[in-house]
Amino acid sequence: MSEEHGNDQQALRRKGSLLRTIRAVAWAFIGLRKGSEYQKDLERINPLHIIAVGLVAFFLLVFALIAVVNWVV
Repeated sequence: MSEEHGNDQQALRRKGSLLRTIRAVAWAFIGLRKGSEYQKDLERINPLHIIAVGLVAFFLLVFALIAVVNWVV
């Protein structure tokens, strides 16, 4: 019974906000992050959310670079 309760608590901790996930991915793109903030993100953010936001950010970056190149050339 206590193991189920522990899993429920971990699931509740993992419900990070969308804004926190976006901030974590943005910091990862830049490459700067405090160790303590990184640990907080590991505890609170769902890994699937990080993957989804990271893919969206990647495609936005690629499309932005293509747009800049087309605008300049």
